[in-house]
Amino acid sequence: MSAAAEAGPGGTGQGGEIALATHGLMKSYGTTPALQGLDLTVPRGVVYGFLGPNGAGKTTTIRCLMGLIRPDGGEMEILGRPFTWRDRHRLEQVGSLIESPSFYPYLSGRDNLHVIGSTGASPRPGRVEEVLDLVGLRDRASDKVRTYSTGMRQRLAIAAALLSEPRLLVLDEPANGLDPAGIVAMRETLRCLAGQGTTVFVSSHILPEVQQLADVVGIVNRGRLVRQGALEEMLAQTGHVRVRVEPADSVAARALLDRVIGADAVWEETGQAEGDGWITVRVEPSRAGEVNRALAQAGIFATGLESGSDLETLFLSLTGAT
Repeated sequence: MSAAAEAGPGGTGQGGEIALATHGLMKSYGTTPALQGLDLTVPRGVVYGFLGPNGAGKTTTIRCLMGLIRPDGGEMEILGRPFTWRDRHRLEQVGSLIESPSFYPYLSGRDNLHVIGSTGASPRPGRVEEVLDLVGLRDRASDKVRTYSTGMRQRLAIAAALLSEPRLLVLDEPANGLDPAGIVAMRETLRCLAGQGTTVFVSSHILPEVQQLADVVGIVNRGRLVRQGALEEMLAQTGHVRVRVEPADSVAARALLDRVIGADAVWEETGQAEGDGWITVRVEPSRAGEVNRALAQAGIFATGLESGSDLETLFLSLTGAT
């Protein structure tokens, strides 16, 4: 099945409606292509994880969607209607966090939000206090932003993106600078927003976090979509088995699994001493017994065996990233 065919909402979202889409999106910087016919389909009311290696075109895509740069070709849709850079007034229904947030350092967090709110459609009374509470900054709202940590500035930026009560929220690496507690709080906030009908589009390189957060995932590589679909279904179709053997058996075990499973689906994990690491086999978790049996029949006995499905394994298999 092609990526485009797999990309349909498949019942995900509200009535199968589309919050954001690109069709054949193209963008080059000089002679260097950044987007090469990118097709995305983001259903309404979901958390969509937008993934890809460095240089895959994620930030370029977001900048096109937010009207910050013009694509060279293709089409975009936002909230069910065609969108071009001339339609930027429609972005009042979209909240965004792109790259590093900027604030007035000598103003408080609360005053910064009031200033931001005055530059567009005015937020309703009390909204500033609501978003400060949502991102956990109510107790520091009166402090000057110059006293904020990187993580606090990031949370303030998310609060700013939420001021207009957007129907679509676009976030580029929102977990930057957040500590583990901040990441958990952000995840809960975004899941709550999606549950209330807001579509959340998140570009991130923190794959375990995306796995816990996203309903739908799109993976891009070299400016093209390589996989898109409901995360639960994608993980059900892929998986891995990790096996550990005695160091003296490592080379023989790797050679045997290369023959039985295929060399392109077997690798020794990095960060371990040579011949002393876990071997990962990209197969369905249900085949763990088959892997163990093949080794045992060759007189190689596993000292450890694990199986499961994770987004990192899927990501690496589709992008070749290391």
